[in-house]
Order: sequence, then C-alpha cells, then structure tokens
Amino acid sequence: MKKLLLAVLSFSAFTTVFAQTNDVKKKTDWSKIDLSNRANDHFMIQYGMDGWTNAPDSAQPSGFSRHFNMYAMLDKPFKTDARFSIGVGLGISSSNMFFSDTYVNLKAASTTLPFTDVSASNSNRFKKFKMTTVFVEVPLELRYAKNPITPDKGFKAAVGLKVGSLLKAYTKGKDQINAAGTSLYGTKYVVKEASKNYINSIRLAATGRIGFGNVSIDGSYQLTSLIKTGNGPKINPYSVGLTLSGL
Repeated sequence: MKKLLLAVLSFSAFTTVFAQTNDVKKKTDWSKIDLSNRANDHFMIQYGMDGWTNAPDSAQPSGFSRHFNMYAMLDKPFKTDARFSIGVGLGISSSNMFFSDTYVNLKAASTTLPFTDVSASNSNRFKKFKMTTVFVEVPLELRYAKNPITPDKGFKAAVGLKVGSLLKAYTKGKDQINAAGTSLYGTKYVVKEASKNYINSIRLAATGRIGFGNVSIDGSYQLTSLIKTGNGPKINPYSVGLTLSGL
C-alpha cells in the first residue's frame, strides 16, 4: 500500500512539474530569444579542496590539499532552446596535495612511486611537504541557464568532461627538521624535485557544477588514474570547490 501511495504521489509530482514546464514553454519561445548582446566568451576560475580515492594508507594526503584552475571559455547556445548551450575552453589547472610525515620521491629509480613514512624515522624530514601537478586542459560542458539573457542573475547548472595534458609534476619540501623536530636550516630552506616519470601524461575527468549568478559549487572526478599503470596504486583524484564564471 505504501509503495502504491508513493508511486501515485511521485507520478502526481511529475505531472505537475511537466505541466508547469509546458506552461512556461507556452509563454516563452526560447528559440526566438535574442542573445546577440550577451558575451559568448568569458573566464572561468575555480578554487577548492582536492582529495584522492583508492589511495593506500601510505599515500594518504593530509591538511587542506587544494586546486586552482583558470580557463578561457566560449559559449554556444542551442538554436532550438537558448537556455541550453555548449561551453568549450582552454586553460591551466594545478593541484597541490599536502602530506604529513610522508616523503614522495618522484625522482626514485624504482619501478613504483615510493610513498615513505618518515614519522618514526631518525633521519631528517620536512615540516611541510607537497606534491604539485599542473595540466593544460580542454573543458567541455553542457549548460543550462534559467535566464539565458542575464545568466549572471539566475540559476544555472552544467555537466561535462575535461581532458588534460601534463605540463609539470614536482614535490616541494620546506623547513627541514631532525628527529627531535628542530629546524636545521630555517623556514626559508626549500627543496624542489621535478619529474613526470610516474604521472600519467593524459587525464580525463567528469565535471559538474550548480549555482546562482556568477558563483557556483563545482565538483570533478578523475576517470583515469593519476599514476601510470604498473608504477603505483590506481589513485583517482577528486575535487570540490567554487567556480566564478559569467555563464
């Protein structure tokens, strides 16, 4: 009985929404909206938190790992319905993954990328340590804007994909300390090591965002592994953050 009642209510809600949508369509012919005065190109800036899925305990990041992305985008509205459009662009994305008492050796000679726990080690270690990857990316989005004439003043959403090519991968250690936690060379001591040997040169990620006006909440999940097959664990990065965008 409960299942039947739920089905009836769901169907009723669906028909109500469908009827309202049809009413809106009757009032506005979105295929005849003039968007000639709306800018079709814009910048999209993203900032937020990064994480890794499927990473073993030895490779778990800690702290506020974060990303910063910037893209130049071109928007092409559908002729049949101006509320929908395709956005395509080109830009740069960077991810900074922070580690506590873990040393990531990108320049190792071993087959697999080493994630070494140095918390119980008597050797020196870095107080702050991160791994950074930088990609040039092409994002592609299917977009919806409730008000396509002034999208910076209404609800909007987008789903899509982005494909990237690796530009740089490096680690950065700051303030080397000994086993007792004493700084050896001061906070300005920095060691940077760069190598792309272990990191996949191409990545593909699914994206989505939803918001109002110029600000939206975004998320992404990398479908390809961060590390090359056979060179380490199959780690899939993800991100959640904010997007500043005109469309």
